[in-house]
Amino acid sequence: MVKSRKYDIVLFGATGFTGQLTAEYLARNGGESLRWALAGRSPDKLKLVRARLADLNPACAGLDLLSADVDDAPSLKAVAESARVVITTVGPYIVHGEPLVAACAAAGTDYVDLTGEPEFVDRMWLQYHDEARDSGARIVHCCGFDSVPHDLGCWFTVQQLPEEVPLRVQGFVRAGGQFSGGTLHSAVLAMSRLRQYGKTRRERRQREGWPVDRRVGALHHGLRYLREIGAWAVPLPTIDPQIIRRSAAAIDRYGSDFRYGHYLQVKHLRSLVELLGGSAALMLGAQFKPTRERLLRLRRPGEGPSEAQRAKGWFKILFVGEGGGQTVRCEVSGGDPGYGETAKMLAESALCLAFDKLPRTAGCVTPAQAMGNALIERLQRRGIRFRVLEST
Repeated sequence: MVKSRKYDIVLFGATGFTGQLTAEYLARNGGESLRWALAGRSPDKLKLVRARLADLNPACAGLDLLSADVDDAPSLKAVAESARVVITTVGPYIVHGEPLVAACAAAGTDYVDLTGEPEFVDRMWLQYHDEARDSGARIVHCCGFDSVPHDLGCWFTVQQLPEEVPLRVQGFVRAGGQFSGGTLHSAVLAMSRLRQYGKTRRERRQREGWPVDRRVGALHHGLRYLREIGAWAVPLPTIDPQIIRRSAAAIDRYGSDFRYGHYLQVKHLRSLVELLGGSAALMLGAQFKPTRERLLRLRRPGEGPSEAQRAKGWFKILFVGEGGGQTVRCEVSGGDPGYGETAKMLAESALCLAFDKLPRTAGCVTPAQAMGNALIERLQRRGIRFRVLEST
């Protein structure tokens, strides 16, 4: 449903590291007709961002600046009611995210974020899915590297396979890049809240239900070496496989019996040992306040890789799909996964919701469920590749 609002898009958190990259992307690629504004709690910092955007695009000198804070519900209500779509980059979302979701669900405003925090996503579904469904709002979490290329890459792969047959898809991730302070803080906080997350996840499972006429589940392969990809496949417990399975549960095209497995590709045994050791140390350190605080001091929120460092970033995700006697290998690839491409995915998701003809959905929905092929086409035009490598 097209909403009559003052702005097509409002970007909340425009002064943060990823927020500024998203603002720059919109300034360069949003188009002359885009009506958008910047929102945040510091008018002075917003003015500085606007000035930098005006250097990229003189038209941005007139961008409206909206004062809003996560602790000020009326300000968030005003932002939500002024926009067709709200983008937020303000994390960690489990700490700062809920008030804006609440405002958008109440106002019938579409919402996108770049969270990779499973507890936050499940909690928002429990609290606001029904209200958003009633108001017509599309609440779309995980619109950055978590989980757009994985969710849409799996959807792209499924469409290359026969219909109405059991399907098996495996995703194998390779990436190179650096992380920001915001990413570090969100990851450490999520690891420190595993007990709370477990409770929230169980409650969602009890309430959500699952398709009664189709089966959707996980592939349970452990650590293994695969000659066909020339690498170790390490089970990757990110939010991405959860999002993919929710897309499969919502869309009949995934077949009568769909199973998905998600893995990190590691070429060398030494790298594998270092990865497993580092992950275990990070997980353990996140459980105790003294070590958690030391981890958080490694990089402050707002800090991130330089433009030169981001230019060296890359990602490739191989999807191997099987069904109906057919096997297909597909790949999604692009540049810097954490920031350059994440800003692109987030901004294009908002533009897609604002302007494209999409399936009618509402409530807390996945990227594939809400935007599907329309978002794939947008990202392809902007340099993210979705391609079939082999089909037999």
